[in-house]
Amino acid sequence: MTDWRLSWPRAGGEPVGSGRIRVAPEDFEVTEELGWHPDGEGEHLFIQLEKCGDNTDWVAKGLARMAGCPAAAVGYAGRKDRHAVTRQWFSMPCTPANADGVLKAVSAQWRVLSAGRHRRKLRTGELAGNRFRIRVRDLEADQQLLSQRWQTVATNGCPNYFGPQRFGREGANLVAASQLDPERLKRPRERARSGMQLSAARSWLFNEWLAGRLVAGDWLEQREGEPESSPSGPLFGDDCCGAQGTLAQAELAFAAQYPGFMALLRATRMRAARRSLALKPLDCALEHEGDSVMFDFFLPAGGFATVVVNEILDLEDGSRTP
Repeated sequence: MTDWRLSWPRAGGEPVGSGRIRVAPEDFEVTEELGWHPDGEGEHLFIQLEKCGDNTDWVAKGLARMAGCPAAAVGYAGRKDRHAVTRQWFSMPCTPANADGVLKAVSAQWRVLSAGRHRRKLRTGELAGNRFRIRVRDLEADQQLLSQRWQTVATNGCPNYFGPQRFGREGANLVAASQLDPERLKRPRERARSGMQLSAARSWLFNEWLAGRLVAGDWLEQREGEPESSPSGPLFGDDCCGAQGTLAQAELAFAAQYPGFMALLRATRMRAARRSLALKPLDCALEHEGDSVMFDFFLPAGGFATVVVNEILDLEDGSRTP
């Protein structure tokens, strides 16, 4: 299969209009919220910095050079898009004696918002969530209808799809995943190199399952066999889905339609997990400004902001325009 579906049904039906996002980096702001604070002592220097035009891995490598440590020793809670203004935390091993010099070097390249010390490295996923401010330009939509749909999303949430960035431009990560050799993935180095493609395959399977639940009309209903306290879907693993009973049977029967992807997860002994089917933005605001609109909201860790706005408007991503 090579014709990968990259858009999925909306809970509210057709969008109320259209517009463009990320026309300029400052149209898309992300502020990471850890939900906790460095405790003030320890061998790791925590830095909250503001960046624009730099992806997270590139920044991490730069911080490693400045701190004189391996790149793998630099920690961060999550990756952030380079086509945006992002504020996020990084950690690196750094003695107190070297901290001032490191902070001076970092400040010469990025804006440092906060710094502190902590006993251990910042780990992936160790955050409460992210606050987003997203401007949609060239807006073509009735303001009243848009506000009504936004209120519906703020009250009920929307399908918790993985966003398009997970799949690469025109599904490139999925195409690459379909070309992986399961036998080669049994080698640790090949597994590590293929992490992005494996994640894309697993995310696509989740989106397809969620779309099916949406069409069936039961995506907000909890089914027997779910270990979670709210409706959830499978992040498939090695012939498993994290559910039990008839729900597990249904999910695995669905996955069996995609033997190529499941062979990859089997070869890597991927552990199954569960993901909420619904995504609810919190602390929501909406500002109309001429022919643009600003969405302001907070999402728990793992949620995609573009998915929330896409529930309301048909979007063109300026950062992906050739």
